[in-house]
Amino acid sequence: MGLRKKNSRNPPVLSHEFMVQNHADMVSCVGMFFVLGLMFEGTAEMSIVFLTLQHGVVVPAEELPSGSRTLYHYGVKDLATVFFYTLVAIIIHATIQEYILDKISKRLQLTKGKQNKLNEAGQLSVFYIVSGIWGMAILTSENCLSDPTLLWKAHPHNMMTFQMKFFYISQLAYWFHSFPELYFQKVRKQDVPGQLIYIGLHLFHIGGAYLLYLNHLGLLLLMLHYAVELLSNICSLFYFGDERYQKGLSLWPVVFISGRLVTLIVSVITVGLHLAGSQTRNANALSGNVNVLAAKIAVLSSSCSIQVYITWTLTTVWLQRWLEDASLHASGRKRRSRSRKCTENGVENPNRIDSPPKKKEKVP
Repeated sequence: MGLRKKNSRNPPVLSHEFMVQNHADMVSCVGMFFVLGLMFEGTAEMSIVFLTLQHGVVVPAEELPSGSRTLYHYGVKDLATVFFYTLVAIIIHATIQEYILDKISKRLQLTKGKQNKLNEAGQLSVFYIVSGIWGMAILTSENCLSDPTLLWKAHPHNMMTFQMKFFYISQLAYWFHSFPELYFQKVRKQDVPGQLIYIGLHLFHIGGAYLLYLNHLGLLLLMLHYAVELLSNICSLFYFGDERYQKGLSLWPVVFISGRLVTLIVSVITVGLHLAGSQTRNANALSGNVNVLAAKIAVLSSSCSIQVYITWTLTTVWLQRWLEDASLHASGRKRRSRSRKCTENGVENPNRIDSPPKKKEKVP
């Protein structure tokens, strides 16, 4: 990982090991290039596109009960903003890896396989905690919890607030940064397809909610999804820390199933009933209007598909882990039974074939 102490033997420049050890430093240099661009008049306008949110429009007070304010819609310039915050996510990822996860894995003395799983669970846990607190703050500040109708209504002119857009930009940046992390974390080739599907599903659904202006609905579903994923990763952290804690984590399947059911219920009620209540003339899904049949079917089917996929994936992982634990316990019982056969009433049996022959005492 980047930001780590360099070994006495430096790898060749631009080699695989060099990129893995120094990628955070190189990404920091690229990010500083955009920040320093603000200092010069000729490059400030270009740098602002990468650092700040674009496509803002001042809505007059006549159209908003809270007075005039700046609202945002999406556009091509958002790609530049997502790129810059992807660099920021890579730097934060490397910092957490070095100063927290590496020290924990070194203290626990885990194997290489468990160390990789611990790193993944730790990184995702931090991300889910930060996203959960941030998302609940947005839902509370925009009165989405007190007024559920905001789940299927967009702001005037299909726009979003600053904090809502910045949240979605950050979410897209984080999941985009997961692609290069597959290389930096030296993920095994057999694990890459599953990771690509997992990352791609998150980008597809977050991007879909962002482009269709289903900001509040997408945010609420993300909070439900992240809550279940956070509990799953916390269980993994306890499991890697001490396998004895695994017996006390029987609450996880109940919360997991409940979270998936609540997500499906909210999706079906919102998309299937409320958006189907009225049809708009000249409806166009490309303009952000999801009150058309094709858009409703796409939103509902995609929401159900990710729940089915994640349920199947995590169930398979936990079943495999349960089988591994069962095999370890079985091998332990076999070793204990063999040790009992080697002793009789607590005294070693000298007549056993596998007992070593007694050495004759030398007479001085």
